[in-house]
Amino acid sequence: MDKVDEIIIESLLKNARTSKVELARRLKITEAAIRKRLKKLESYGIILGYKAIVDYQKIGYTASLTGIDTVPEKLWKVIEKLKMFNEIKSVMLTSGDHMILAEIVTDKIDKLGEVHRRIEELDGVVRVCPAILIKSIK
Repeated sequence: MDKVDEIIIESLLKNARTSKVELARRLKITEAAIRKRLKKLESYGIILGYKAIVDYQKIGYTASLTGIDTVPEKLWKVIEKLKMFNEIKSVMLTSGDHMILAEIVTDKIDKLGEVHRRIEELDGVVRVCPAILIKSIK
């Protein structure tokens, strides 16, 4: 990672749709160089993906940021299972109040409850603490 990679990441964090042409123009390097750098950042697992930020409430969906705690020896097995849930959009390992934080999105509130129950049933899960999103601000 160098300063150019940092600028690329910063630009994509502001707008994941920033084109390679625009990045090349800003950095005064070729588009081919941008493509190579992006491929490297992706292959090293620095850039995990690209996604839209959606105001779920405006389309009638329900979302939560859900804290999940596990017995320590089952942490990574639980994470692998969580990654397989279609409703879970992101999984993060944290050092805060919970070991894992999951962003969950469903089209109905009762489906969200069902997902939380499925998580509670995973081997090693000791606590599930959902926070339903009321409004997306940024």
